[in-house]
Parts: sequence; structure tokens; C-alpha cells
Amino acid sequence: NVTGVQTCALPIYEDGENPYRVGDPAQFGLSLVQAAIKGQRVLSTFLAQQANPGMAGEDPLNISGAFASLFKALAEQPAHVAAAQTALLGSLAGLVQSALARARGEEAAPLIEPAPGDRRFRDKDWRAIAFFDFLKQAYLLAVKHIEQTITGTNMEPRERARALFYTRQITDALSPSNFLFTNPEVVRATLSSNGENLLRGLDNMLADLERGKGQLLLRQTSGSFVPGRNIAATPGKVVFRNALIELLQYEPATRDVHETPLLIFPPWINKFYILDLRPENSFVRWAVSRGHSVFMVSWVNPTPAHGGKDFEDYMREGIFAALDAVEKATGAKQANVIGYCIAGTLLAASLAYMEAGGEYKDRVKSATFFAAQTDFSDAGELQVFIDDKQLTALERQMRAVGGVLEGAKMASAFNMLRANDLIWSFVINNYLLGKEPAPFDLLYWNSDTTRMPMKLHMRYLKECYRDNTLSQARMKLAGRTLDLAKIKTPAFFQAAKEDHIAPPASVYKGARLFGGPVTFVLAGSGHIAGVVNPPEPRKYQHWTNDAQPETLAQWQEGAAEHPGSWWPMWDAWIARYAGEKVPARRPGGGLKILGDAPGTYVLAKAENAGTPATPRQSRKPPAKSKAAPARARGSRRPARNRRAKRRDA
Repeated sequence: NVTGVQTCALPIYEDGENPYRVGDPAQFGLSLVQAAIKGQRVLSTFLAQQANPGMAGEDPLNISGAFASLFKALAEQPAHVAAAQTALLGSLAGLVQSALARARGEEAAPLIEPAPGDRRFRDKDWRAIAFFDFLKQAYLLAVKHIEQTITGTNMEPRERARALFYTRQITDALSPSNFLFTNPEVVRATLSSNGENLLRGLDNMLADLERGKGQLLLRQTSGSFVPGRNIAATPGKVVFRNALIELLQYEPATRDVHETPLLIFPPWINKFYILDLRPENSFVRWAVSRGHSVFMVSWVNPTPAHGGKDFEDYMREGIFAALDAVEKATGAKQANVIGYCIAGTLLAASLAYMEAGGEYKDRVKSATFFAAQTDFSDAGELQVFIDDKQLTALERQMRAVGGVLEGAKMASAFNMLRANDLIWSFVINNYLLGKEPAPFDLLYWNSDTTRMPMKLHMRYLKECYRDNTLSQARMKLAGRTLDLAKIKTPAFFQAAKEDHIAPPASVYKGARLFGGPVTFVLAGSGHIAGVVNPPEPRKYQHWTNDAQPETLAQWQEGAAEHPGSWWPMWDAWIARYAGEKVPARRPGGGLKILGDAPGTYVLAKAENAGTPATPRQSRKPPAKSKAAPARARGSRRPARNRRAKRRDA
């Protein structure tokens, strides 16, 4: 009876229309029956894939340990718990009074508002309709008091952070925005479409379950991007290949280029084309336009054959092999080198190895670090995944699949860091609203996952995240102790203000460990958009400060803010080390052309990574390489005949 609750629940719309009314009751009823049938199919598909006795009782994230510590701390502080409960009851009583005042037609200011950037409650009816407004505020008040209760415990700081993180996963999941009858946008869509949105949503869910073989692989974007066609499409050639890398050399865009080439090492978590998305936001294309001879490393998507690869292998077969190949292609013995994220950590370790008497000393003229950590004492929420129980469970999982970490596992961990944006918003869009996710190059890249070699990954987690040995001059590489203070190579460090993967305070602490001249810049946005921020849109901002005080907070106090991208500032910095201009170099030089960019390694899909892309056809087929790895199960290469195309499809 809508009329009876008009004043306390539903607003009076000026056009006289009521969006909370069923369009066709008969069709709506039929849709509900069909939804029940499809729901049974979804459930049976899910249950059929769960009969894996090896996973029974598994707790790979040690969530039970986090909550056991929390409950123990709460039991030891009964007065704190009682005070927190009293405060929550008082807040809820105030909310009831506010709701009653609103029902009487009085103005009632909200007791709590969503945090800035919280997009879950942006629909106008979360405020306009009293019922939804009450749900929203009750939820936000409860979450606030729960987090304050945990924060006030006497737990060890790392354990408290883990308890807060996993509690947040639960409270995010229980948000009223995630349920059919408590989200005004979903309710309107369900009534106006006679339930058609639910049918489409169940179809989407079933497709995701089947694609994930029983795991719900949530699609974040539509698959309209193809590497080599509309992303990763900057013209270039594959000029070198071994078991770990393909090296791409890009076609020049200027008549003259800088004498010192630019060599980029992207993270081997995901694919290299984060720096070569669409033409308008491609760092590679921009750097080429600035007169750089640009080389890009494309890491192999590891298979079990790579499970024994370690940091030393990635240094020798990655960084050293690429430096040698660049020299053969250009004749330049030195290169300006960029390391992004984990590849920046490897670059720093390699520079320290060179300074410790290792080979390749003085081969790197300057080093640029994009969102890269070398001191992990303030490594942020990723540390919640690092304890001995979790590491043991992770290693057991990797051994069970042949010595690699599947891409979907890594993606899940990163998505949990921003669950509302990267998980629940798509649950609402894809399953409750029954919509297709929008095309978005960045999210396509995010879903194009890669595997991780077990030996490399475990060493990275233990020595960097758990023990922080690199920052303490205790890490060894190829038998040599690494000391970052001995690195005299000019270094440029970029961090992003809202980075949740490489927190800016962590990046800054690591930058201060270097012994040579260091330039530090703080960019707006996060781990990706803070890096991929081309100058033209004049989006975000960046901060600079010539001083290097002890903490980032002190650095920010004296920093100057500049509008727009930091790329031009970096270009002015790198010009000091780029040398004189020389005639533009065509790809290859002293190396054999093996095919067109983006190469073949980027096309190999991780297990359960989704529909494979169709590559741009090379004008010349890649040459065979003795070092090329065996084809991974589930990988895709350019189709050479109709049968191969049908198989790939």
C-alpha cells in the first residue's frame, strides 16, 4: 500500500510518476519464477565445482587467526567493549529519534555521512527516501563503532591491522547497497523492468562461474580491447627474446633522438601495456614523441617450468640481458632505466649488486622508480597477507599447481584492498542491475592477469614484506650483500598520494636510503592513475620539494603543488642524462627482428584469466628461439590457420 506510507517512505515526485511501481504484475511474477529456476542452476553449478577434498578446512589467509586475536583482546578489555556498545546504542537511539522527526515532516540533519569518495550511496534516494536513509545511516554508524572498537584494543599493531582489514571485508559485504531489496537503484530497476534485470544478472553470474570453473570470476570490463590493435599498439618490433623476456624497441617519432636509450621494466604482476594503453594515455608513445629511443621489457607469463626462477634469474635474464640487447641495438653501453612497482625493487637490488662488485657496473646512467618500494616497514595493507601461516599455505597452493601462483589469486588479493570499487560495485552492476560492465582499458589490463614463479614470489614476500632485509643491507643476491647506500646512480622516485599498494610514505623512506642524488615527486591519485597521467588532460596534480627531511609528512609541509601531470618534470630531469641528439634509430640495429610489437609473451593468458585476445598479425613471423619457454596451458598465440582460429575461439 504505497499511499499509506507516502510521507514516511516515498517522496512525492513532481512529474507524478512513481518509479517504485511494478510495470506489469503478470510479467513480473513470471520473471520471478524464471529467476528461481536460473538461481537453482547457478547454485548447482557452484556446488558441482566445490567437491575438492584437498581444500576442505583450508584457511589460506589465516582469517581465523586474525579474529582469534581480536576476540582474545576484546575478552581482556570488558570495560572497553561495554563503553563501545553503549556508544553504539546511543547513536542508534539518536538515529531513531531523527527518523521519527522526519516522519512527522520535520527537518532532520543526518547523524553521519558517507566518507568522501564512497560511491555506494550516491543515488539521490539514499537521502530522499526515509527508509533507505535510515538503512544507510544505521549501517554507517555500526561500521564506525565496530572499527573504533577494534582500534581501541591493546592488540599488537600488525595484528590489529589484520583484524581491521578482514572486518572491513565483512562490513563492506554487508552494506545495504549490495542487496536487492535495500538498494533503491536496484529496486527501481527490478520493478520498472518487471524483473528482467535479475534474469540478466543470473545469466552473467552463471557465465562467470562457468568461466572460472566454479569460482566466481567477476568481469570488471567488457572484452573490447585487443593488444596490438587498440591497446599496446605503439609501433615497434620484438628485437630480443629469452626464457623470461621479450624486448620491444619502438619506432622513432622524431628525426633525432637522445643518444642514451630509455629501457623500461614494468612489473611482472600483470602485463607491460599498463604503460602503453590507448594512444592518448600511453607513456611509451609520449616518451617516443619526446625523442627517446624506447625499449620495453615484456615478461613471460610463467608456467610450472619457471617455478624455480629466483631474483637472480630475473636480474640476469631480465635486467642484464635487456641491457646487453639494448647495447647491440643502439651501440650505447649505458641506458636510462625505469622500474615500475616490483620491477623497481628488482632494479634497486640489481644496482646494489653492481655496486657490491658485481658485473654490469656503470651500465645504468640514471634510474627512475615508478611507485616502487625498497623499504617495506610501511608497506600498507598488503602486509595483512604476510605471516608465517599464510606464507606456508600459499607455498602449498603453488606446489599443488606445479610451482606457480595463478593470476586469479593475486588479482583477488589486490581487489580486496579496494573491495567496494573493484568487487561490490561490479556485483551490483553485473548481477543485481543485470548490466554489462563498461569498456575500460585500465580494468581490462587489471583483469589480464599473470602467474608468479613460486621461488621468486616466496623470496619477495619473505625477504621484503616480512623481514625487510633490502632496506637493512641484509639481503643477498648471487652471494653479494646488497647495500642501497652504496648506489650513486642518479635516481628519480615517483610516488602517488593515494597509492594503496606502494604507499607514498614507504616509497619515500626507500628513496632516502640511496647514496646518490635523489629527486622525489609526489603525484595525485593512486598506484596506476598516479603513474599513467598524461599531460594533456591536466588531470590531478603533483608536488615537489628539493629538501629531503626525515618523513614524508615533513616533506609535504615544505612541498610546492603544481597542476597537472608530473611527466614533463621527469622529462626535464631525464634530459640531463639523455645525452646529445643523434639520428633516429630504427628497431633492430645489430639484432634480428623477431616480430611486431606487442610480441607473443603478452598474449599468453593466465589460468582463468578470461577470453583470449586476438593479436595483431605480424608481418613477419617470430623467429624460433632455443630459450623460448614451452607453451603454457591456456596460453594463446597468433592463429596460423583456420583450425587454430577455431581452437582459440
